[in-house]
Amino acid sequence: MMQTLNHCPAPAKLNLFLHVTGRRADGYHLLQSVFQLIDRGDVLHFSTREDNVIRRTTELAGVPAESDLIVRAAKLLQAATADKMQGKVLGADIAIEKNLPMGGGLGGGSSDAATTLLVLNHLWQTGLTRAELMALGLQLGADVPFFLFGRNAFAEGIGEALLPVETPDSWFVVIEPGVSVPTQQIFSSSELTRDTKPVKISDFSGAQESFGKNDLQVVAATLFPPIAEAIKWLQQYGDARMTGSGACVFCPFEQEHQADAVLATVPAKWKSWKAKAITHHPLAYLQQS
Repeated sequence: MMQTLNHCPAPAKLNLFLHVTGRRADGYHLLQSVFQLIDRGDVLHFSTREDNVIRRTTELAGVPAESDLIVRAAKLLQAATADKMQGKVLGADIAIEKNLPMGGGLGGGSSDAATTLLVLNHLWQTGLTRAELMALGLQLGADVPFFLFGRNAFAEGIGEALLPVETPDSWFVVIEPGVSVPTQQIFSSSELTRDTKPVKISDFSGAQESFGKNDLQVVAATLFPPIAEAIKWLQQYGDARMTGSGACVFCPFEQEHQADAVLATVPAKWKSWKAKAITHHPLAYLQQS
């Protein structure tokens, strides 16, 4: 019997800070960051199928279905639970409303993958725990476990070692500078600082004002001048910085009216929007501990 679950949010994240503290022998970088969920993201719609076909029903320019993290996540869950489900047919049609820019540092693809794992684990009744889903998600990308973790987090390792953290109840103005940043290009740069001194979660929690920096920002802003321009413009109003490996730039505000006032003055050449900090993933209720 076909089941549907529509209007499933895949929220964006902001990196309130992002430090590169080292590099592993396999080339992965060691990071420290605080991941902040916000109330803006993509929206996915799911319908189970009577066969085992995974089909993305939405065309996305430049993203072939077979390489899309949504499709890869669904197939990974299929493969991981095949023995457990004893031949039960597991398929899905998946549609997406893509609101987040690609290459924006907002975790859009990773969040889409996490929502796919959460929802299909529920619809297919595969019964995987949060820890099991997070282990699967790590095979898709270092940010995916965070969105399955279900709440704001202090992250270490390559981004998979997560501790819950309280964050300020902020509003954010976010600017999309109009460029798409390949993450690998930033991490492979010889100009990247890779030896920032490690911090403790208490250092972040005890900070009165904005904490740390984004070590990837200098490299990205040099390679992509529109990022530098957006940061400089937004810094008029506060501690503006880049999220992730770019390209999006954000600035926090205590009150919504402050964000609205700044948003009204953003130059028209940039797409810009406001978002509110949220404490938990909106689909956390689907999660099995």
